[in-house]
Formats: sequence, structure tokens, C-alpha cells
Amino acid sequence: MNYSHEVENMICVCRGPNHGAAPIPEEGKWVKVTEIKDVSGLSHGVGWCAPQQGACKLTLNVKNGIIEEALVETIGCSGMTHSAAMAAEILGGKTILEALNTDLVCDAINTAMREIFKQLVYGRTQTAFSEGGLPVGAGLEDLGKGLRSQVGTMFGTKEKGVRYLDIVEGYIMSMGLDDKNEVIGYQYVNLGKMMEAIRNGEDPKTAFEKNLNNYGQFSEAVKVIDPRRE
Repeated sequence: MNYSHEVENMICVCRGPNHGAAPIPEEGKWVKVTEIKDVSGLSHGVGWCAPQQGACKLTLNVKNGIIEEALVETIGCSGMTHSAAMAAEILGGKTILEALNTDLVCDAINTAMREIFKQLVYGRTQTAFSEGGLPVGAGLEDLGKGLRSQVGTMFGTKEKGVRYLDIVEGYIMSMGLDDKNEVIGYQYVNLGKMMEAIRNGEDPKTAFEKNLNNYGQFSEAVKVIDPRRE
């Protein structure tokens, strides 16, 4: 260790009280974090790229500083979906410090890693007060049945009004309007359940019809429109 001339000539003053790191809540325990291996928890981070064209939601399940599970969800950029594939492969087995300093291919994913790192090391995780945390695989619960991201896609203009395209229930097939042309319901197909049925050998047409559902007062609609064409 090299010291400047000024420091070398200073008188040594004894250090006063030093209580160490303040404890943070981790999986039902209070932990004084001094090393990366002291960090555990499941949390989320949201990131965005420089032009803010796309965004990433990153979910990590960390045990003793090691990433045991990673869920990477992206929206708004086609290239980002391929970056997510690489990031999901890269993250497992790394310490959270390694992951913070790893090129996760896409700027939005890197930013999400930065944000989730802060959540984890400051004890602001989803499992801060859950004894033992959550098992590896718990991140998939965010996806629901069919293991598909919960996406909402809506479009609207001043001139022509709103168009529902995708909602948590699924892909919007039709919008129902009343006699004032106000939205009163919609028809949707649950793509996750439909694809699962097809994979299990069901006829695609039957699977489609079985997973076609209505919401709101769709059955009372005066006019029905296709939001992607009309």
C-alpha cells in the first residue's frame, strides 16, 4: 500500500466505535452483509435501453450469493428477445457481482441487472421476510398457466379511439361496442392454454374454440369489431 507524504507524517488516531454493517432482512433472517455470499433472496428488476425502445423485467432467485434461477422477460424490441435467450443461459451459476459485471447482451437487460442488484444487496426483496425464501422455480409462477408472460398491448388515437390487442387473459379477437360506440367487452383466446391443448394432441380448431372466451358485456354488444383490422 502506498501512502502520500502527507498521510505518512500524520499521527495515528484510534478508531472509535465500529458496529459493522447494518443488518438487512433476507428470507426471514436479519443478516449483516459483508460479502456477496451473504446475499439471498428473490426479487425483480426493470431495465430499459438507451433509446428506450424496449424494456426488460428480470427476476432472479439468489441463494448464498449465487444465481440459482433467472427469468428474463422483454418487450418492445425483436432483438431483445434473442438477447434474453443468451442472458438466461449466462446468468445461472454466477454470483450477483459477476452478473452485474457481465455483458448480458442487451442494454435493457444490463440495466435490469443493475436495478435488481440494488434490491438484493439492500434487502428490498420479495422474500425479505419469508422464512427460507422461495424454492428454485418460483419465478415461473409469475407467468401463470401456459407459462407465458403477462403482456398488455393497447393502442389508441384521438381520431379513432382505443384498440385492445393483448390483455392478461390472452389475444384479443374482437371488441364489443354499445350503441354509443363505447367499449363494453371483448372476446379473447387464451394462447397459452390453446397451445398446451394442441401439444397434447387436440385438434387445433377444437383447441381454439375451447379457449375462446368473453369478458364484460360482450354478448350484449350492438357492434363487434376486429381491433387489428377495423
